[in-house]
Amino acid sequence: MSSIQQTMREILEAESRAILNIPVSDAYDRAVEIIVEHVHRRGGKLVTSGMGKAGQIAMNIATTFCSTGTPAVNLHPSESQHGDLGVLQTNDVLLLISNSGKTREIMELITLAHNLYPQIPIIGITGNNTSPLAEQADVLLYTGGASEVCPLGLTPTTSTTMMTVIGDVLVVNTMRATGFTRADYAKRHHGGYLGCVSKTENKTATDN
Repeated sequence: MSSIQQTMREILEAESRAILNIPVSDAYDRAVEIIVEHVHRRGGKLVTSGMGKAGQIAMNIATTFCSTGTPAVNLHPSESQHGDLGVLQTNDVLLLISNSGKTREIMELITLAHNLYPQIPIIGITGNNTSPLAEQADVLLYTGGASEVCPLGLTPTTSTTMMTVIGDVLVVNTMRATGFTRADYAKRHHGGYLGCVSKTENKTATDN
């Protein structure tokens, strides 16, 4: 076995362990209920945010929520200080992601958002459950804080994998809570392979 293949096995094992060690708690029940209440009952939206690699995960979570029936946008925390904060509305929910839980721009975003809408709920995803983000979040989703598989222990690798998985947990359970169907999916996803499959199978089910 080559050194690359051996390293691959080690990475797969390490990231698999990290995912399985994400704490399962009623925080997820509360997070989903907040999203359903504010977005689906009150007409708000989910606003995700993160810096750097965490910001890319935040954007992916927002687009996945959109395609599954929950209106969501991604807000860059730095741009929020230059006018983009105006995207926030009274019934919105903030989903903030920071592995350290100390990211300056994210903490500043919390202050700015509370100045605009003091009651806006905050769901935090972080690998540090004693961090400022953990303390200020209404709901804390702790990744478990596993070490990065990067040989330097620095590059976001394992941490972004866990953030993605936590986002998937939120999306899937929100779909279930709202009764989101294949027909609903087809209305929102017109292009590409998935759009074709969802419309075709939905038409077949209707014809039957």
